[in-house]
Amino acid sequence: MKDTLLCPCQSGKLYSDCCEPFHLRKLHPTTAEQLMRSRYTAYTQLNIDYIVATTVPNQQLSLDRKMMMKWSKTTQWKGLEIVQHNPKFSKNHATVEFKALFKTDNGQDIHHELSLFVKINDCWFFVDPNVTIPKKQLCFCGSGKKFKQCCGILI
Repeated sequence: MKDTLLCPCQSGKLYSDCCEPFHLRKLHPTTAEQLMRSRYTAYTQLNIDYIVATTVPNQQLSLDRKMMMKWSKTTQWKGLEIVQHNPKFSKNHATVEFKALFKTDNGQDIHHELSLFVKINDCWFFVDPNVTIPKKQLCFCGSGKKFKQCCGILI
């Protein structure tokens, strides 16, 4: 993207001052909302590597990169609306409710989601609700609790 283009996440900022530093790994998002915005923008740019890297590490190998790339390529992204950001959902968790607007061969559509994010070693990660995690294993957030008694009850 050129340095003069507005960021696709609709923050009102230039891409170079908004999501680009995250995509180039020069900075890490400091809030779950920043991470959500940068993930949306990554989808608009077919940057699946960034989407994977910002998903909880123990979920990354289970992601379907081909499906993600196909969805990203075949979708005309039309905008992002942050409905609500709850930065203190719990000690290490935040939520972001958003609407991603897009157009497909079937017409205009909206993906409306309430997403969970977890902070691990001072970095925010998206918790993918579609990736199965054994309920009896220790939680990925570092709480020391079993997943089913920690992040598992949140998704």
